[in-house]
Amino acid sequence: MTNTFKTILLMSLMMGLLLVVGDAIAGERGLLMAFAFSVLMNFGMYWFSSNIVLMSYGAKEVTEAEAPRLVATVRRLATQAQLPMPRVYIIPTEALNAFATGRDPGHAAVAATEGILRVLSDDELEGVLAHELAHVRHRDILISTLVATLAGTITVLARMAMYATMFSGGRDREDPNPLGGLLMMILAPIAAMLIQMAVSRSREFAADAGGAEISQRPLSLANALRKLERGAEQIPLEQAGTATAHLFIVNPLRGGGISRLFSTHPPVEERIARLERMAMGGTA
Repeated sequence: MTNTFKTILLMSLMMGLLLVVGDAIAGERGLLMAFAFSVLMNFGMYWFSSNIVLMSYGAKEVTEAEAPRLVATVRRLATQAQLPMPRVYIIPTEALNAFATGRDPGHAAVAATEGILRVLSDDELEGVLAHELAHVRHRDILISTLVATLAGTITVLARMAMYATMFSGGRDREDPNPLGGLLMMILAPIAAMLIQMAVSRSREFAADAGGAEISQRPLSLANALRKLERGAEQIPLEQAGTATAHLFIVNPLRGGGISRLFSTHPPVEERIARLERMAMGGTA
């Protein structure tokens, strides 16, 4: 399945969800309003979702004069990967993480936290940034950003539907159905999580392999992942939400047990093991 098809599928899913909720809230009139809103929403998702994600984390765009180590490393790796130079951002937090976003390689952005710049060695930082550029090269970034917007929207729509069915039932509905709204409120976040898992787990393995290929340092990325995983336990990313967790190189949300089973990221231990096999001449 190509990323173009997946993009169309996600946008169609967004439109379908809005139409269902519009119908539940206000019948035919709600359908018309939802259709108009979904067209605007899909337009905004495609053109502006990456900027919205960056703004939500307070990311600041930097130049080579402001962040020479970070920007120079991104520039060198982008050249090695034969990619256009992306915009570079720093997220003002001591948490250890990074992500890439944008609608295509020509409009990509790479964001790293202040903490990652302080903790990682040059080789480890290079491994992390190469991982993010692999996402850009694989054209994962638009899909991941659309999923972040979709996951957030699903939760908002679920709450709207619940309140509408509980308190009004819609103008064209005689019998409100509070149970339906409550079920939607419970099931919608699960649906959002499953969508994130579907597009995230396999892509992280592919980006690890691609990043190791770009940087030629699989062990540096493996060492960085160890530090990032420990760092995520010690210093949580306070702004992180479930809608955007899949964007990051390691899961910024902490939890064990069943939450680990349903994580948007594969286990770091397995990612490290694959990178170590690559370093020994095996396949990821």
